[in-house]
Amino acid sequence: MICNTNNSINQEVNLPFQGVELFVKREDDIHPFVSGNKYRKLKYNIQEALHKKYTTLLTFGGAYSNHIAAVASAGKMSGLNTIGIIRGDELEKQIPNNATLQFAQNQGMQFKFVSRTDYRDKTSQAFIDNLVKEFGAFYLVPEGGTNPLAVKGCEEILNGDDSHFDYICSAVGTGGTISGIINSAFSHQKVLGFPALKGDFLKEDIIKFATKSNWELISEYHFGGYAKINEELITFINSFKSKTGIPLDPIYTGKMMFGIVDLIKTGYFPKGSKILAIHTGGLQGITGMNVALKRKKLPLIEID
Repeated sequence: MICNTNNSINQEVNLPFQGVELFVKREDDIHPFVSGNKYRKLKYNIQEALHKKYTTLLTFGGAYSNHIAAVASAGKMSGLNTIGIIRGDELEKQIPNNATLQFAQNQGMQFKFVSRTDYRDKTSQAFIDNLVKEFGAFYLVPEGGTNPLAVKGCEEILNGDDSHFDYICSAVGTGGTISGIINSAFSHQKVLGFPALKGDFLKEDIIKFATKSNWELISEYHFGGYAKINEELITFINSFKSKTGIPLDPIYTGKMMFGIVDLIKTGYFPKGSKILAIHTGGLQGITGMNVALKRKKLPLIEID
């Protein structure tokens, strides 16, 4: 993959915070399509697939999945075929109106659409065996990309230049990104995770991969659950971009940043704290989200 990690700079957020400093690590600038944590998660998985001489990647995702778009793009760059198992069989007729699926298809990804009921069984051996019968041999990348090789890649997000920060903040989806960050964080740093989903099950997923205990999940900013957003969040995202020049996605980084700013205002962080928020990308999904917001007669998220 041709991605430039040198673009991942720490950009200061110039807002009138009292007594703390906030920076954003711009992982979203690594690549237009394989950006943020998606590049980190796929890096070693693609190396492994090529090493084992697989010719095809197979993975899973929903209608506006950043992961599906990233796997399609990364596969094409790496000379690998890609197959996406898509949640929701009704989406098969909606590809022309779905920017994410259309992009993935244009990158050469082959789709198999399954019902939401069948999709729940996607990790079962019988489900996987049937996919092998249908498509032949493939290298399996889990939904969201989290596995030990993905965590290894995410351990490279932080570097020596980040040692002066007191807090490292990350949005949390499947737990792989924050696990890598936890493992590579310095001993004096506290890692804060902002889940995009409701429920405490993420703690167990993180414990599987994290090697340290210097972390905490802040679970009050999911806005009702995965992909749930409201006018307050949209207004915050648009205002933040207008004031800082940093775009946020509504599923992950928007909720994380809303939480960070709220915690700063309520005095969660001690005076003098230096905070680094990881921008995990995900901006490609905004186009599709705006279609849904327009139907609901809600304000749109500003893209440009």
